[in-house]
Amino acid sequence: MPKIHPTAVISEKVELGEDVEIGPYTVVEGEVFIGAGTKIGARVSIKGKTSIGEGCRIFDGAIIGEEPQHLKYAGEESQVIIGNGVIIREYVTIHRGTAIGNMKTVVEDGVMLMAYSHVAHDCIVRKGVIMANCATLGGHVEVGEYAFIGGLSAVHQWARVGAYAMVGGISGVSLDIPPFVRASGQHAHLYGINTVGLERRGFSKEFITVLKRAYKLLFRSGMLKQEAIKILLEEYGQYEEIRKLVEFIQNSKRGVARDAGRG
Repeated sequence: MPKIHPTAVISEKVELGEDVEIGPYTVVEGEVFIGAGTKIGARVSIKGKTSIGEGCRIFDGAIIGEEPQHLKYAGEESQVIIGNGVIIREYVTIHRGTAIGNMKTVVEDGVMLMAYSHVAHDCIVRKGVIMANCATLGGHVEVGEYAFIGGLSAVHQWARVGAYAMVGGISGVSLDIPPFVRASGQHAHLYGINTVGLERRGFSKEFITVLKRAYKLLFRSGMLKQEAIKILLEEYGQYEEIRKLVEFIQNSKRGVARDAGRG
């Protein structure tokens, strides 16, 4: 049975899985589903159409499913979807989607959102992402799997951060950050491949060497983008990750951040 503190307020529409724990003065209202084994601290607010998976930890003061901070939001029934094993630390805010986007904000399995971080409307945060304290995502941002965003960093609306990328602390991301790279700065530039992060994720030294060659070709060779991509696919197109890197760059709508040496 769920363990609910007597001061918590739970509306009739809320569905709770087995062994859910809800702390004092927490308010859960609306069409909310909370999966088995999830533990929620004190003074948490969960509202709207929100689904939270199993085995999550939600700490004191977090606000999930609140209306988006968007002047064109007109009360449409958008939602927040949170996966399994997600850690949401103190005073994190996650806002539901809008009709301008896909009507939902998604945080996938195994994500860690540190204190005071913010996930805005229509964002997609892929599995294993870590956002450090006070990291902020504007609306419609997509963060690829196992990316890391440093503390006090902000990602501009509609921008993307690729899988396994690392954004340093106190950075401003206004252009897309490709997969596998390191980026930082007030107007974030690229600083090569995220070698340490890739090694920790089990990528081989051989493949990391390939990525470093790909990076030099794409961002330091001085070639036109299409010319560099053509050579890259001819030499290393057998690697799925290289094809995904190329696809990320080709699909960029905001443009891709430049290498710091050419910034």
